[in-house]
Amino acid sequence: MYLHVQRLINEIVPDEPDPAAANALQEGLGGQFGEMRTMMQYLFQSMNFRGSAGKPYRDLLQGIGTEEISHVELIGTTISRLLDGSPRYNGKKTDPLDTPGAGGDIPLALALDQGNIHHYLVAAQGALPVDSAGNPWSGSYVYNSGNLVLDLLYNLMLESTGRLQKCRIYEMTDNKTARSTISYLIVRDQAHENAYAKALETLGVDWGKLLPIPKTNAEKFPEVKKLVDRGLQSKQYTFDLTGASEAGKIFRGMSPSKDGTELDASEQAPAGVPITIADERFEEFAPGLDPELLALIQATADIEMAEVQPVYAPVAPSDKG
Repeated sequence: MYLHVQRLINEIVPDEPDPAAANALQEGLGGQFGEMRTMMQYLFQSMNFRGSAGKPYRDLLQGIGTEEISHVELIGTTISRLLDGSPRYNGKKTDPLDTPGAGGDIPLALALDQGNIHHYLVAAQGALPVDSAGNPWSGSYVYNSGNLVLDLLYNLMLESTGRLQKCRIYEMTDNKTARSTISYLIVRDQAHENAYAKALETLGVDWGKLLPIPKTNAEKFPEVKKLVDRGLQSKQYTFDLTGASEAGKIFRGMSPSKDGTELDASEQAPAGVPITIADERFEEFAPGLDPELLALIQATADIEMAEVQPVYAPVAPSDKG
């Protein structure tokens, strides 16, 4: 089972709204090589895993798949922040006029000529499970052959291609909100490249000589360099409350990226950063709560929260005990 910590896995830096950048990021969310794909692919591979002797590989897949859930949350939230631009968006400080949605302009006029109109028409200025061309995410993207070597090879290719696309998206925008998330995902994709390459090495497949793919020298991106200097490309988290993960048996030793770092799987999860809920969007009728209904919701929430005990249930005894 999974637990949700109400923190984002990485900070989203504030900047001006940018619908075009939001649409580019949709590729990294719902595209063929996006975060929804990696999340589903690794979780299905871990759920369908066979062979108790291969538990460390199953645990590695499960840990990375769980991290990808947080990446979906991060990139989806980033897209929402980039779209949150009407009617209170006042433009850049250098703009001669407050635009759009100010000075009498139509609140959602920007939806007609920037980014993806469905962000405003369907999603109320939020992310969608689609790619940058508006094509819906498809479960047919998920590869789960049941053969460990084939799955690991495919996963390495998936992380490498996803990282390549994120490097391209980085070059498409100078928006700080977009780049803060893109940079983090570039570095974590490299960590996952390292994980799958190391797993393949333990099975006699020497893919490490090819890494990192792409050879972009992504450290030329200043936001990426800060994360690489922290060694984030060489860490992998277990997201395991019980301490039963054996992924550290694989994710160890020198990094396949040949950057002089050692792989580290000793951390359960990153600290993360606080999550904030976005403001209401009155022009989108979202959430559309009148004062009386809000008061009722708050009263109900106060009663229910008073009854919540923030503890975990006791672990059920094993049937084999």
